[in-house]
Amino acid sequence: MSTGSIAVTINYDGRRFSPDDGVPGEKNRVALYRQDGDLLWGEFSGGAARRGSLAGTCAADGTLDFAYCMVLDGGEVVSGRCHSTPTVLPDGRIRLHEEWERYGPAGSRGVSAIVELAPAGSTPAHHDGSEEE
Repeated sequence: MSTGSIAVTINYDGRRFSPDDGVPGEKNRVALYRQDGDLLWGEFSGGAARRGSLAGTCAADGTLDFAYCMVLDGGEVVSGRCHSTPTVLPDGRIRLHEEWERYGPAGSRGVSAIVELAPAGSTPAHHDGSEEE
């Protein structure tokens, strides 16, 4: 296992994220991040993305810089880059503020946010126990 060139404060390995900005239809997109030292990679699908992948690096402060590419529902192939800044939420999950740029004929820039999904079987910290599941 590679240790990378720096010690990182947030380990993204195995964490799942989904959009947190209310974009219609995109809430169903889920990304699984993997990490080994400062090397980051992942896969995502859902929403308008049939399949996507990313590869990049994680800085010591947890910020991410990566390139991505995806195939959309209509068959378009899209690529770009993203810089993500983490915030640790009160319940311990991570929210990433993303500044992205999409390349190509439909190129654009924007900001968005994704939030870590709670691990399967976990209860959010604010759960008061009043609901039966």
